[in-house]
Amino acid sequence: MNDIQVLQSSQLFEGIEPEQIQILLGCLHAAVNTYQKGEFILHRGEPTRRMGIVLEGTAHIIKEDFWGNRVILGPSGPGQLFAESYACLGSENLAVSVVAATTARVMFLDVVSLFQSCTTACDFHTRMIRNLTRVLAGRNLMLTQKVEHMAQKTTREKLLSYLSGEAQRAGSASFSIPYDRQELADYLSVDRSAMCTELSKLQRQGVLRCQKKQFELLELPREF
Repeated sequence: MNDIQVLQSSQLFEGIEPEQIQILLGCLHAAVNTYQKGEFILHRGEPTRRMGIVLEGTAHIIKEDFWGNRVILGPSGPGQLFAESYACLGSENLAVSVVAATTARVMFLDVVSLFQSCTTACDFHTRMIRNLTRVLAGRNLMLTQKVEHMAQKTTREKLLSYLSGEAQRAGSASFSIPYDRQELADYLSVDRSAMCTELSKLQRQGVLRCQKKQFELLELPREF
């Protein structure tokens, strides 16, 4: 899949034709960089007027405390955005960092240019602004869902809340998640060993089956 095809799959460019995307990339001063696994794409505390869109690989949006403890707020895969809220605000320094979870190619777009008057008064420029508004609303919903998982009291309850949400999102009892075990523990802000112990218990109780990133939820036993 080439870059334009990836962009077409993105919610940001929904309903916009390939030749129109090319014009928009020029208007938004698009630039592409490649990052190795573990490399920081954006650092907390920095300002940004550019939002990123992943072309290849995966990036993680992370929050770190003073001692370096890390919580994963969410992943961004091909076609997905990051830093769009900060880029739109312009005056706010990043409260999060973005790290390459794999080797990743990222395209940066100048958001300020998006909100400036278009010299050609093109309909697809306006369409992109509407699409960005939908992306921002979706990001807010995602963070709300994360808060719901985090509000659960135990590691077991956090796991079940997250996995239930992923099954509902996939529309199937069988689904894959974007995290390995350490990344999932970071996302749920729980101890990895304790989380793995709970996953083993849930498998023995017939609540779920899992193999690496693939999960299948089963009917809860009566004694659960």
